[in-house]
Amino acid sequence: MKIKKGDMALVLTGDDRGKSGKVLRALPREDRVIIAGINTVKRAQRARRAGQKGQVIEKPMPIHVSNIKKV
Repeated sequence: MKIKKGDMALVLTGDDRGKSGKVLRALPREDRVIIAGINTVKRAQRARRAGQKGQVIEKPMPIHVSNIKKV
């Protein structure tokens, strides 16, 4: 895998096609990378302590290396 953390990448396919961002994390065993602001999903997070409210957070999910290009 030729893409590393800190590289700029352009998405070639999928819902985020044409968008670019910085690689936050590379997962070479799975051939996937996590890019800032790309392929985000909303996940519910439970309250950690009593009296604290749960919340919905946006989390970037991995995208396969074959669907991106180094810029």
